[in-house]
Amino acid sequence: MNRKKKGGSYTRSLALGFAIIILAGALLLMLPIASRERTWTPFLNTLFTATSATCVTGLIVADTYQHWSLFGQLIILALIQTGGLGFITIGAYINVLLKKKIGLRSRTAIHESISTIEIAGVVRLVMKIVKGTLLFEGVGAVLLAIRFVPKFGIVRGIYFGIFHSISAFCNAGFDLMGIREAYSSLTAYEGDVLINLTIMALILIGGAGFLVWDDFIRNKLHFKKYLLHTKIVLVASAVLVFGGAVLFFIFEKDGLFADMTLKEQILASLFASVTPRTAGFNTTDLGAMSNASKLLTMLLMFVGGGSGSTAGGVKITTAVVMILMAWATIRRTPGVNIFGRRLEEDSVRRASAIVTCNTLLIMVASLLILALQPLDFADLFLETVSAMSTVGLSTGITRQLVPLSKVILIILMYCGRLGSLTFALVFAQRSVVPPVQQPAEKIVVG
Repeated sequence: MNRKKKGGSYTRSLALGFAIIILAGALLLMLPIASRERTWTPFLNTLFTATSATCVTGLIVADTYQHWSLFGQLIILALIQTGGLGFITIGAYINVLLKKKIGLRSRTAIHESISTIEIAGVVRLVMKIVKGTLLFEGVGAVLLAIRFVPKFGIVRGIYFGIFHSISAFCNAGFDLMGIREAYSSLTAYEGDVLINLTIMALILIGGAGFLVWDDFIRNKLHFKKYLLHTKIVLVASAVLVFGGAVLFFIFEKDGLFADMTLKEQILASLFASVTPRTAGFNTTDLGAMSNASKLLTMLLMFVGGGSGSTAGGVKITTAVVMILMAWATIRRTPGVNIFGRRLEEDSVRRASAIVTCNTLLIMVASLLILALQPLDFADLFLETVSAMSTVGLSTGITRQLVPLSKVILIILMYCGRLGSLTFALVFAQRSVVPPVQQPAEKIVVG
């Protein structure tokens, strides 16, 4: 029973910690020094921005470059980095640097925060996470600066490289391309191979998950030695990225991509397939996409990235488990099996609960917002899926939302970053399994 209480306290601590960080960020962004016009920004707008940054989403109510000053942008960047790595991971790393002892309670909190399979080795993993993050973000910043420095000057070009590298690696989707045109994201670089490949690589590495990194470092390219979790994430990611790219190419080659060269069409298709992994950048106008492409984008956003990563969504492993469970039911085979292993029953139950919770939250939020204001259903549904999955892609309706609609999206982003099931557990009363269970009775399903 004590173990259950501790589990609940860790969940509540995680939820409270993120809430405090969001509130502190919102208050700082309210200050006149945080805006370009040196005026106070309304609290609801700063709360929305702080939530979007901390929950590494990317939905915005004001252009990041045109509205926020350098101070405001740096606050947003700090929130993105904190939200991407997790404040518990950052705190643990600082304690290690200060040579403070990490007790069992702290190790358990780290284990819960970064979704590792077991507690053993979590401190070592934290060191790898932080060092790996700095390495990938640093390399990404240098590569991006190669393009940005000639265009924006040395100081601004380096800063832009750092900002977009951190934003991409943390799957946040915030950008400073408002220097060209407000809310334009990376549309000016739709044919730039360096920018596209660098951003996509950062998104995929950040979204793979810290556990996958550790497994790859230990076992290199020996696929057979990988954990089952790693195998599922890598194979499913490849299917989603390349399968999604092929479908986007088919859907848009005679539409949105019609005026592009073949190279630009391939790049745009790959980018459109990668960015819904909860990154939020776009090189093409999402609002001009066909309905088929919008629906595909929603499906990719709903799935998201790997567990214990900077990405959101229900997670790749969750989606795979649900598909395998349906397949096993159809074939009437005992258990859910993949790669010569049978999945634990608890994993299957959690996957079912996560998909159900996320779906219900998206449906309820969409229904409430549509009741509040007349918006296009497809655009609004994409917006709510984007918020719940902490993606940040939008057709541009974010700025049209009334205050209560913004509050609903704030709640969705917060739930999405914590995880819908985790959020539900914050309020759930943990009960002990009774020694005598209720009698079973069959019902008709399907």
